[in-house]
Amino acid sequence: MKKNIAIIMGGYSSEVEISLKSGNVVYDSMNKDNFNLYRIHILKDKWVYVDDDNEEFPVNRDDFSVEKNGVKVHFDCVFNAIHGTPGEDGLMQAYFELLGITHTSSDYYQSALTFNKRDLLSTLKPYGIKAADSYYLNLGDTIDTAEIEKKVGFPCFVKANKAGSSFGISKVYNKEELIPAIEKAYKEDDEIIIESYLDGTEVSVGVITYKGEIKVLPITEIVSDNDFFDYQAKYEGKSQEITPARLTQKQEENVVAAAKKAYEVLKMSGYTRSEFIFRGDDPYMLEMNTTPGLTRESILPQQARVAGISISELFESAVHEAINKKG
Repeated sequence: MKKNIAIIMGGYSSEVEISLKSGNVVYDSMNKDNFNLYRIHILKDKWVYVDDDNEEFPVNRDDFSVEKNGVKVHFDCVFNAIHGTPGEDGLMQAYFELLGITHTSSDYYQSALTFNKRDLLSTLKPYGIKAADSYYLNLGDTIDTAEIEKKVGFPCFVKANKAGSSFGISKVYNKEELIPAIEKAYKEDDEIIIESYLDGTEVSVGVITYKGEIKVLPITEIVSDNDFFDYQAKYEGKSQEITPARLTQKQEENVVAAAKKAYEVLKMSGYTRSEFIFRGDDPYMLEMNTTPGLTRESILPQQARVAGISISELFESAVHEAINKKG
């Protein structure tokens, strides 16, 4: 009997449009002979099932079911394609856990931890995974520009602590640019991380559970046309993404080991895509995404393709892993 799969997309953050695009690619790519697929829009003002005629039907939040033409549909698995809150920060995961519905992403604790850049990097540090020098600010804190300069130097990066797709990020070259950059980051989050600039090759490393095994996908090198890998570079073609990355054997071994170790240490499941910058042979982690972009142009599907995994296999395997995990 065909399983009912809800593909959740949208979300409450600045990434809503990107997420809708990802979710629709998942919907179009999975084999409808094998699954009954339902596009579910999770938006601030509504949760709705959207059918092929773009007609909307409300989601019953008590049991995450939908009703169409008098027929009530319950779901065997949820495919999570929400970037940002509430799909990447643990909220939806906790909700589904309470309802006993299996899903393709990490568990709620892992999702909340990885969504918080400061907590993620602090948790991984004792396991030998390196990160740039950093300075933390919370909304309302006194901003001591001299202390920030002393801790991280210039240039540095000012980032929203809990935001994706490079929203709220600035590269700062001097004290005068610090305050505007901090104000920009506060528009996305009330917590900020300011990191020292690492001048080296930037790579993106996908790790997935595939056919029951943890698999590190071919590595992607990021060469941005802009000053750094910002929103334009990610989504408007202002970057080159080279897969496999042009790394030495030692660099490749080190970053594969670091990405796999992070996945294992944190007991991740589903997809992760971690960003690293090299200083010599050593990879320094910037962040980990647990709902990476899933369009055909996105990095993780590119990496899967190089590994010989088609986009439909990539998505369908995530559903099988989630259902098997539940047992």
